[in-house]
Amino acid sequence: MKHDNQFQFARSQYLDQVMLLQAQIDDFSYSKHAHEEYSFGVTLAGRQDFFSSGAFHRSLPGNIIVFNPGEVHDGHSGTNDALRYRMVYIHPGQLEPMLMAAGVKSSRDFQITDNLIHDSLLRRHILNLAELIEQQDNKLQQECELYQLAARVAQRYGQYSPDRIVQRVDRLLLKARDYIHDNLMTEISLDDISQQASLSKYHFLRMFRQQYGITPHQYIINCRINKAREALEQGSCLEDIVFDCGFSDLSHLNRRFKPIYGMTPRQYQQHFSGK
Repeated sequence: MKHDNQFQFARSQYLDQVMLLQAQIDDFSYSKHAHEEYSFGVTLAGRQDFFSSGAFHRSLPGNIIVFNPGEVHDGHSGTNDALRYRMVYIHPGQLEPMLMAAGVKSSRDFQITDNLIHDSLLRRHILNLAELIEQQDNKLQQECELYQLAARVAQRYGQYSPDRIVQRVDRLLLKARDYIHDNLMTEISLDDISQQASLSKYHFLRMFRQQYGITPHQYIINCRINKAREALEQGSCLEDIVFDCGFSDLSHLNRRFKPIYGMTPRQYQQHFSGK
């Protein structure tokens, strides 16, 4: 039986760092990974099974899937039927100012508390924005639709206040996270990172895994993959990307990249170049 896994990416020409994924999956399974962006998806057909935030979820047609930046998840088709879905990726730099404009007082590092949502209005805004990106309709339309999406999120989650435990973890880990991003291309040790959080190495490791669902090393690899993806979209030389993003060789990058994006880095770059 022939399996048909399709992944079509489109970047908005008008909204910086906003991207659409249209996917059809038969037998492909996403490895654990995380994105730098907020991810808003709608299941169109089949059933989308995934693990995130310490729980297993099943998304049926019409359901909304949401991942916060850095939120680790996997995913696969939950039935023998093909899974189809659309996912819009929105960088915090785009979404957070609109959340603030919509009434969220503290929009930096804003967290949406649900991974699986039933909301017809939010679903409509996600699909409308996806269609506008696909058709590359004018900037004003895309900005208005993005604001309406943000406004609906603010309406549902604007009063969210992290509990004491989350606040405590964030205080200790944000410096460590920023240190990782500032030193992404250097060889940093667990000792180096844990010192930024003023925690013992193993206490830090336990808290980091509890917060992000992966180890600091896996987090670094994920950040490097995100950096490689951006360079691929910009048309950079593949051989340069391999070493500029901290991978030992192209095979190493391929092994890390394909389980997340469903294609090799070269195929991903060709997709954006139209070749």
